[in-house]
Amino acid sequence: MTGRARARSRGRARGQETATPGASQARESTPAPPPPTEGELVGRGRQKGAPGPFSAEAVLQISAGFQQVKLGERGGRRRDYHDAGVNTRQAMEHVKESKTGNSGSAINLTANFFRIMSRPQWVLYQYHVDYKPPMESRRLRSALLFHHDEVLGSARSFDGALLFLPHRLHSKETVLHSETRNGEKVQITVTLTNELPPSSPVCIQFYNIIFRRILRMLDMQQIGRNYYNPNDPLNVPQHKLTIWPGYSTSILQYEQSIMMCTDVSHRVLRSETVLDFMGNLRQQCGSQRFPEICTKELVGLIVLTKYNNKTYRIDDIAWDHTPNNTFKRGDADISFKNYYKTQYGLDISDGNQVLLISRVKRLGPAGAPPPGPAMLIPELCYLTGLTDKMRADFHIMKDLSVHTRLTPEQREGRLNRFITNIQKNADAQSELDKWGLNFDKKLLNLKGRVLPGERIFQGTRSYDYNPKAADWSREMRGLPVISAPPLNNWIMFHTRRNGGEAQSLLQTLHKVSAPLGICLQRAIMVEYDDHQESLLRALQHNVGPQTEMVVVILPSNRKDKYDSVKKFLCVDCPTPSQCVVARTLNKALMTVATKIILQMACKMGGELWSVEIPLKHLMIVGIDCYHDITAGKRSIGALVASLNQGMSRWFSKCVLQHKGQEIMDGLKMALTGALKDYLKFNNCLPSRIIVYRDGVGDGQLHSVVNYEVAQIMDSIKSMGHDYMPKLSVVVVKKRISSRFFAYIGGRVDNPPPGTIIDTEVTRPEWYDFYIVSQAVRIGSVSPTHYNVVYDTSGLKPDHMQRLTYKLCHMYYNWQGIIRVPAPCQYAHKLAFLVGQSIHREPNMKLDDLLFYL
Repeated sequence: MTGRARARSRGRARGQETATPGASQARESTPAPPPPTEGELVGRGRQKGAPGPFSAEAVLQISAGFQQVKLGERGGRRRDYHDAGVNTRQAMEHVKESKTGNSGSAINLTANFFRIMSRPQWVLYQYHVDYKPPMESRRLRSALLFHHDEVLGSARSFDGALLFLPHRLHSKETVLHSETRNGEKVQITVTLTNELPPSSPVCIQFYNIIFRRILRMLDMQQIGRNYYNPNDPLNVPQHKLTIWPGYSTSILQYEQSIMMCTDVSHRVLRSETVLDFMGNLRQQCGSQRFPEICTKELVGLIVLTKYNNKTYRIDDIAWDHTPNNTFKRGDADISFKNYYKTQYGLDISDGNQVLLISRVKRLGPAGAPPPGPAMLIPELCYLTGLTDKMRADFHIMKDLSVHTRLTPEQREGRLNRFITNIQKNADAQSELDKWGLNFDKKLLNLKGRVLPGERIFQGTRSYDYNPKAADWSREMRGLPVISAPPLNNWIMFHTRRNGGEAQSLLQTLHKVSAPLGICLQRAIMVEYDDHQESLLRALQHNVGPQTEMVVVILPSNRKDKYDSVKKFLCVDCPTPSQCVVARTLNKALMTVATKIILQMACKMGGELWSVEIPLKHLMIVGIDCYHDITAGKRSIGALVASLNQGMSRWFSKCVLQHKGQEIMDGLKMALTGALKDYLKFNNCLPSRIIVYRDGVGDGQLHSVVNYEVAQIMDSIKSMGHDYMPKLSVVVVKKRISSRFFAYIGGRVDNPPPGTIIDTEVTRPEWYDFYIVSQAVRIGSVSPTHYNVVYDTSGLKPDHMQRLTYKLCHMYYNWQGIIRVPAPCQYAHKLAFLVGQSIHREPNMKLDDLLFYL
């Protein structure tokens, strides 16, 4: 995924609390004139306002809860509250009483959760506030209302229109009187509109809003969803980078109690400004192509303005604006240059730089339309995050990991320090006391279970692996794989400069293939010139229907060359292919060649190893999706389905859909294709189907349950009205904040692979569990969250958990356990290949092959 794509997927427009200069000027580029922004003095009391105690966006989520509107549709920052309203467990009789498993050995764990010890027993009261005459400024409205402390009390939250109190005022309608500095009399009417008990999910959401206020009291700055401490930066001077340490927090109802899940987060900031970046880019690509390339590189990135410590998403570039342009401030016009000098004491050195546009998508107070776009000065904007080039630089990533890749002991220490800092801060403690909130001083202790290691079956042999390492690359060496088609007619393409590497690779492939039971004939060697057209021509002239495999040695990892190879061999001339960058052949050639020959065998339909799957006539399906930025944000859905008992043969289908289309529409046809293929392969249809649905973000659970499950059912019905297999649909989530620590040998360590957590930190309304399936050498291991949203199979929780863990052993591109079930990873690889390189549907002749590994 490109840096731009990452930026887009991570964060939409970040809410800016204060108005930004020049918003009115930027409106010229928008089709309809939006209302005046807070940067202008318009009407009564319309003035530039400081942020209130809560953002309008946050409180709107709450009012949405009162109005019984889906919270996720409000575009709120914490869209997982929408997920909280989806109760799927109640429809499953077999897990109503208990959803816990029983196999494996018990293990004591600590989790990054803090219990709320004193839960408030207040009812949350919502009031609507009216002003006569109307007051435009939110700051002024707040000041006028908060003159009446003796009536309202100190615990309150007000967004300019909605007021929330933990106690009820004497009457349903309270009339208050205030006076402005100019002596103007104002009547304020406070009307009760709703009341919520402490068990309401909206109250829990309100705890999060209160806690965000606590984080601001600790001088932390919000960037995206998380809060960071700019006063404790970690500098990486050799790469001109700064890391802000921070935390992600969310308070939710878990099995027995309301808890706060807290994890350590880091934000990488660059000392490079957007102006520096633009200058370097102009030098690289020349003035003619600069506007096009600059727009492509910058739009979607998040920048930080250090003068007010706020983040903005770059939505566009105003090529016709410079700092000398003016905007209306009050009744007078002021240039951007003078504004920054008078407001922040900043001198802008380059008067010819173009301006950046950031569209504020947050609603104004009381549901008013959003303010216009913000205009930003590139010289004052600092880039955040890493570019793809930086991510590919081993030295940069290694130096960053010293600060960001925390051991379990370091992570636990940082979390304990965080809760201690809150309890030591008088203002924060006072705010918590006001609302009756109190957090536990230590992390949650709970019990998990460790499943026994799986036995790996390979050819006629079987073996155990080292459970601590969670891989069997050493054990499988020299043993024949289950099956591999003979490779008789294949071609290796290379440049003249890489001829030596090609010959070495060929000899080593012959050496390692025999012990693995792979029959390999000598390849046809084809030399091509080192440019894209020559490589494509060589492929067109030499690859035909009889070619079984193509190996291309690329002189560099240039994306365009790789893309042209994959496009031609996946769409125009369907042939399994393997690309190798020449420099990887210069070290550990035996290891590299072993990996290459195994991949080649898989791509031709070979089977490497398996684990014992006791269920008969079972089909496992993995679904993932990817958004193709280059093709206008098209959705790419990938479906991978097992065809045999050993889960070693797979059907794969990719579906390209236009922006806005439901992803499951096309996957419905893909699942029908998979069922037909299963029938052809086994002479019967599966009696049990388990679908692992990956790629579901916060707030999307509702659409999976209400829409996608119905599509899967329709697909099954299309095979005949009397066909009704048992069906389970499991949502797989990797991007979670939950972390677990074990005490092993007297020290804090990662839980061993196979650790299951299905109590305490799971949700009462879901049939869910966590599995720690990987072993990591450095840092803290990340668990994966599984949520069974539909289940007619009646499988015991224990069997569902063990089957899921078994499937994490079946990914043929890695001789070890991976983080998600193999079909999810296969679906991800397929969607990624199509979205990054092919941008078209692969040829159906490749459907039964793992050609995308």
